Amino acid sequence: MNWETIFTIANVWAMIGWLALAFAPRKPQVLALILYLSVFLLCLAYAILLGMLLGGWTDAGSASGGSFTTLAGVMALFSGQAAMLLGWVHYLAFDLFVGMWIARDADQKGFGRAVQWPILFLTLMAGPLGLLIWLIVRDRRARQLSNAAR
Repeated sequence: MNWETIFTIANVWAMIGWLALAFAPRKPQVLALILYLSVFLLCLAYAILLGMLLGGWTDAGSASGGSFTTLAGVMALFSGQAAMLLGWVHYLAFDLFVGMWIARDADQKGFGRAVQWPILFLTLMAGPLGLLIWLIVRDRRARQLSNAAR
């Protein structure tokens, strides 16, 4: 199996999770399926890819001079296809996990799907931006719910 095939499988797998999160009923069983059949499998793929890279079972690219202390160092770390795929699967897994948290939190705070969808889409496309928007939106509702409970 080549890196492009794994990339495509990871993307399709993540998209199935996102579509279920956006459109399926948010019953505990559905959320568990998304968590364990999407997020868990993406994390497992990440762990396998990381093991392959660290174990020397695949070419890491030209990671010589690579480090996390400079931009050039990070670019060197991700110069090979395997390392770039590792980074991409990392994004897919974490963004979907954050999307699940946003959806569950939004449901608990009484936000409808029409409000959630744009935020979830932003989280899918630009993870931290979607999370930032959600944190701003949820703060106001959390304050309202807190005041109403007094």
